[in-house]
Amino acid sequence: MLRHIIVPEDLTAHEIEAVFAISRDLETRFEEGLREPLFPGRVLGMVFEKPSLRTRASFEAAMIHLGGGAMFLGQETGFSTSRESVADFGRVLSEYVDVVVCRSKRHDTIEALAAASSVPVINGLSDACHPCQALADLYTLRERLGSLGGETLAFVGDGNNVARSLAVVCGLLGMRFVLAAPEGFQFDDDFRRHLRSILPGAAIVETTDPAEAVEGAACVYTDVWTSMGQESERARREAALRPYQVDAALLRRAPDAVFMHCLPARRGEEVTDDVMDGPQSVVVDQAANRMHVQKGLLAWILGHQA
Repeated sequence: MLRHIIVPEDLTAHEIEAVFAISRDLETRFEEGLREPLFPGRVLGMVFEKPSLRTRASFEAAMIHLGGGAMFLGQETGFSTSRESVADFGRVLSEYVDVVVCRSKRHDTIEALAAASSVPVINGLSDACHPCQALADLYTLRERLGSLGGETLAFVGDGNNVARSLAVVCGLLGMRFVLAAPEGFQFDDDFRRHLRSILPGAAIVETTDPAEAVEGAACVYTDVWTSMGQESERARREAALRPYQVDAALLRRAPDAVFMHCLPARRGEEVTDDVMDGPQSVVVDQAANRMHVQKGLLAWILGHQA
């Protein structure tokens, strides 16, 4: 059956565990120097409207490790422009590749691409969500904590696409999620209703108090205050979110927590250097696990089992 991964909830908790099991097995083999070519000749098409380091490099490396190849398709292809429709683009690209990763400015563009594609489409980031990031983050926490059930992830800052994805995956895997954000930067009502419909029993909390949010947290997480496409709002966002900077004083309220950031970071804005480079930071491990988890996701979606 054709499976697209457009939003995090396209995977069940059981399926996430299956992806994690494959990822763990492949990561162990990678650490032993083994890169078993499970899918020789398979091709990953990477359709990107936005700049990327981690998403592009990690997916490309993952597919090469699996024995296949990756084809990067940027703006020169005319994707999502007047040159041709997204539907025509998707139907044709499906004839050349086995899986597509799309990183798009608009979520509905990825939905349209998936609707037209005859191969699996994976969301590599949209304005609505970032499922691959959230999967890698929870995998990283599982490695650190052993078990996620009952633990708390505190997200401090804008309730953006990464925060929304983390809330969903935390809810699926039994982890408590707390968003600390000022009024106007919390989750919107439509997303709150969606969370209640898909995760009626999940522990998902919103507060305006970052100190309250991080108390007892196993993870303190933040992201940039101004994402790509929001540059005109930069001054307003900085003014509203300045009290939500993750600095050493805030992190002292969660002495046992790890610090996470999906990167790239604006040091001195949402996070200080001493936190980014401090002993609680696992930002490099997060980035490394993007490759391992996406390798597991690609293998799973192509039919491999751990």
